[in-house]
Amino acid sequence: MAMYLIWLRVALVLYGASSVAVIPDVLSGQVRWRKLVFPACVSAVFFNFVALMEMLNLANHWVPASLREVETSLALLLALAFLIIYWRYRAISLGLFVLPIVFLLLLLPAARPDHAPLSSQWMHNGWILLHIVLLLAAYTALILSLLASLLYLIQERRLKQKQVGGVFGHLPPLETMDQIAFKTLVIGFPCMTAGLLAGAWIAQETVGAGYFLDPKVLLSVGMWLLYLWMLYVRRHSGLRGKRAVYLSSLVFLVALTVWVANQFSAVHRFAAP
Repeated sequence: MAMYLIWLRVALVLYGASSVAVIPDVLSGQVRWRKLVFPACVSAVFFNFVALMEMLNLANHWVPASLREVETSLALLLALAFLIIYWRYRAISLGLFVLPIVFLLLLLPAARPDHAPLSSQWMHNGWILLHIVLLLAAYTALILSLLASLLYLIQERRLKQKQVGGVFGHLPPLETMDQIAFKTLVIGFPCMTAGLLAGAWIAQETVGAGYFLDPKVLLSVGMWLLYLWMLYVRRHSGLRGKRAVYLSSLVFLVALTVWVANQFSAVHRFAAP
């Protein structure tokens, strides 16, 4: 068995423990569970990182391009972002959603080795690495913004109904959730912009001007424009609550569509011929 599979499975168990322990912490305010949530999550991030490095080293490249490499990388970025947000805002409630997502992302990579052959001509290209890492960071920001917007909606509804205590009685203030939702979008936008520009540079050099007609590229441009519009609307109209959730959901849905479009793209081919 490859060593990275062992580290991934250790990380998976630790993420699972964090996912379970965060439930009583958030839903009933039993802070003592936090003594398990964060040590387990920090340890899981460490083993996740070690596993990713060994996975890429074993594949003899440093670009997370196969499905399992991308899932492992996205899980790592999400967990790191959650820890940073908690350190900044003490918003542990995000862990109620983020940690199970991270756990699910690692299920397939931890199950068995990745035998997908990848073309060596792409795997040592620094622009490809920049393209993929920046877009993964943008996807991470979109996911966190959507989750923060959902928590904002839950808390707003509770306040309107004058609910005190209950299952979601320990959520952060509305202002905190709104700050997280907006600031993650602001951070994600330059990542997406730079990632798409790096991808455009690579496509121009390898495919030529015809790359712009590729369905993946067209969808990516549409996603970028929609992202820009969402930032503009949120900044200038103070959009919050249900409409913010709908808008974030729309952008995230387009982002998922772009991801799926990889399978039909003539430009995004990393498999070995």
